[in-house]
Amino acid sequence: MRELLDAVADGSLSPAQAEAELRGYVPNEAGRFDAAREQRRGIPEAILAEGKSSEQVVTLTETALETTDRALLTRVSDRQYAALESALADSFPNTTIDRRTGAVLVRTPGWEGPSLEATIGLVTAGTVDEPVADEAHVVCLDAGATVDRVDDVGVAALDRTLDQVDRFREADVLIVAAGREGALPTVIAGLVDTPVIAVPVSSGYGHGGDGEAALAGMLQSCTVLSVVNVDAGFVAGAQAALIARAIDDARANGE
Repeated sequence: MRELLDAVADGSLSPAQAEAELRGYVPNEAGRFDAAREQRRGIPEAILAEGKSSEQVVTLTETALETTDRALLTRVSDRQYAALESALADSFPNTTIDRRTGAVLVRTPGWEGPSLEATIGLVTAGTVDEPVADEAHVVCLDAGATVDRVDDVGVAALDRTLDQVDRFREADVLIVAAGREGALPTVIAGLVDTPVIAVPVSSGYGHGGDGEAALAGMLQSCTVLSVVNVDAGFVAGAQAALIARAIDDARANGE
């Protein structure tokens, strides 16, 4: 306790950071930000922008930056992003913003992220799957893993898949996003000895549309893989990041 008070007094720790240390979370007008989630779970709290006002998104982002030196956001609309960019120009003028579709990673100059000796392969079947893959991408970048991304290799033209197999095999863990019938993760999982995390995407129409057919196909895969919920790019990225961290630890310990 005394160390926290001394750190606040000498300016090396902000009041928000001290509050996060004591409570594990920081309350604000938009809710309670779980600043201790990374220490507890290994993955930081992501700010789901969908359903929130621009003001709430800004408030939560600023709290995340104050307490953890970075903020990870998902499902950010163009309007919310414009408000966020404008607000941060005043409150955190030296931040680095990495935006990939609706996924946003914001880092202050004080952020010292990890660097993992592990590669996560990120694969999409088609262009429509890319926004979901982008969520996974920013989570993996935040975790410090190397991301090897291969887009648009759906099985409708199988040669596109087969000519990338060597890259797939070099990854330590694979995330494969696909909509429609969702066949790509099953095909890739049958060609590699790498753990595969399948992400069904809500593309398609008619019977089995909105990701239902993709989810069902992945759950019924005859090759071994893990499946997350429809459009759950963040969850897939978090799972892959945890696997990558375990691999990095094993390599560091010579295992």
